[in-house]
Amino acid sequence: MGIAERKKRHKEEVRASILEAAWQLVVQDGWQALSIRKIAEAIEYSVPVIYDHFANKEAILLELTKQGFQQLNQELIKAKNQANTPEKQIEAMAYAYWKFAFDNVAYYQVMYGLGIPSCETVNQISELSTFSDLILQPVKELIAAGKQPNTDPFLKLHTFWSMLHGLVSINMMGSGEDKSDLNQLVLQDFIRGFVTGMKS
Repeated sequence: MGIAERKKRHKEEVRASILEAAWQLVVQDGWQALSIRKIAEAIEYSVPVIYDHFANKEAILLELTKQGFQQLNQELIKAKNQANTPEKQIEAMAYAYWKFAFDNVAYYQVMYGLGIPSCETVNQISELSTFSDLILQPVKELIAAGKQPNTDPFLKLHTFWSMLHGLVSINMMGSGEDKSDLNQLVLQDFIRGFVTGMKS
C-alpha cells in the first residue's frame, strides 16, 4: 500500500471515529450537548483534527441526520413493499415511521433537532429526497384516482410528514404514562382521515 493510500485510509478511519464518538455523546447526553471539544476529548485528538474533517458541529449532526434517514428509508421501503395499494402503502409507511421513531429515539431527535427540514434541504440531501419520493409515489396515485386530481401532492406530503412528526413529538415529550392504546387510535384516525381526504 502506497503512502497516499495509507493517508486516505487513516483519514477515513479518523472521520469514522469522530462520527462514532459524536453518536455515543448524542446517545449519552442528547444532541444539544454535543460539542467539538467533547468529541476531541472522546477520541483523544486535538480540536483542529476534528476541524480537518468537519467544518463545524452542524456538519457532524448533518452526517448523523443522513445516517438516520438512510435507516428510516430502509424501514419505509420494507413496509411499502409489503402493501399492494396506495392506501395500504401509506398506512404501512406511517406505522413503520412511528416504530422507527420510538425504536431509535436518539437518531430521531438528531434528525428533527430543528424541526422538519425545509424543501431546500430535502433537495440537497439524497437521503431526504428518497424519503420524500417514497411517500410521494402513493400520494400521487391516490390523488390521480380521487375526485380532485389537481391537488398538490407536495402539500399532501408536507401534511402527512407534519402530522406524523407532531404525533411522535407529542409522545416523546410525554409524561412517561403508557398511552400506547390511545396512540394507536390517534394514528389510525390520522391515516384514515388523510387517505379519505385525498379520495374525496
